[in-house]
Amino acid sequence: MATLIRPPPIDHSQSNIENVLELTQLSDIDPDLFTNTRPLWHPPGARGIFGGAAIAQTLAAAQKTITPDFTVHSMHCYFVLAGNADIPIIYHVERVRSGKSFATRTVQARQRGNVIFTTTMSFVRQNSGGDKKVEHAYPMPTVPDPEQGLDDLDVNPDGKSPFQSQRLPIENDDSPHPHTKKCRQWMKARGTISSAGSHEAHLSAIAYMSDSYFVGTIARAHKLWRYSTSRRSSADEDVLKQLLAMDDAQLKRMRFVDEADIARIRRLRNGEKDPDEREIGMMVSLDHTIYFHNPRGFRADDWIFTEMETPWSGDGRGLVFQRMFTKDGRLIATCVQEGVVRLRQPENQPGPKL
Repeated sequence: MATLIRPPPIDHSQSNIENVLELTQLSDIDPDLFTNTRPLWHPPGARGIFGGAAIAQTLAAAQKTITPDFTVHSMHCYFVLAGNADIPIIYHVERVRSGKSFATRTVQARQRGNVIFTTTMSFVRQNSGGDKKVEHAYPMPTVPDPEQGLDDLDVNPDGKSPFQSQRLPIENDDSPHPHTKKCRQWMKARGTISSAGSHEAHLSAIAYMSDSYFVGTIARAHKLWRYSTSRRSSADEDVLKQLLAMDDAQLKRMRFVDEADIARIRRLRNGEKDPDEREIGMMVSLDHTIYFHNPRGFRADDWIFTEMETPWSGDGRGLVFQRMFTKDGRLIATCVQEGVVRLRQPENQPGPKL
């Protein structure tokens, strides 16, 4: 059973992402309890549900306990256990503090009594900073605009991904130093977010999208191969078969395929040995932080530019920074994520388990 209560019909007055992230309040039990209204997506080959769903739905739940004059400015999340797409999630909001200028909420996501995800958020009262302010912002780089009518292949194999994206070539991809590379993409929610959703729906939407290929920046910066015929995941094997069947033009339209991947696919087609045999054995998120800078100054259904870079990796972990900008160059969020990044070990030397 993927939901606690039978889902209502799709609300066509709302965007896809609003329907995906819809919550049901369990007010008969506790006004601070919520559950996912609709089934959640389990990406092929992943350990559990898409992490962005837990991030976004905990934010949506917390926003329902905040007065309209307060807006989220930061959230700090931990992925504790892999979420099971076949089991409903219960979100419990704890009202830690409600002050004059700031309010704090903690949300735990549970399945079968176990915490799978936890976050603490801080909300700030609108215009509480005064008329005189200290202001500056990291500038958006000059990049090509998103192409009208061009959408990278869908992240969700059933064609119902709630957002679309266009990846750009990796900046400094030929550098021998992974920390100097920048992974960039345009993305936006599909359709039009309803006026009834207000700014909360746009905030939940970018929280959802912020987890798109985030920790994967490390693999891309190191040009690590992410699909292996020796791996036990049938999802990896299926993806690899599809990639091998594509020509170079088709491969370049795949948003998760880089030039290094295309070169490897060519070698595999020709039966050549890969000079770099390093492969990802495990890559999962540990934590996720979002700082919202202009939380009411953007639309998530307009194009948003994101830039990701990794300052460090080691000891089986890696760190990634992400900046999110509106199309006209305003910085709207800064995100940080640490994740497990382990290479596939020889069969006689298995890597440690989580």
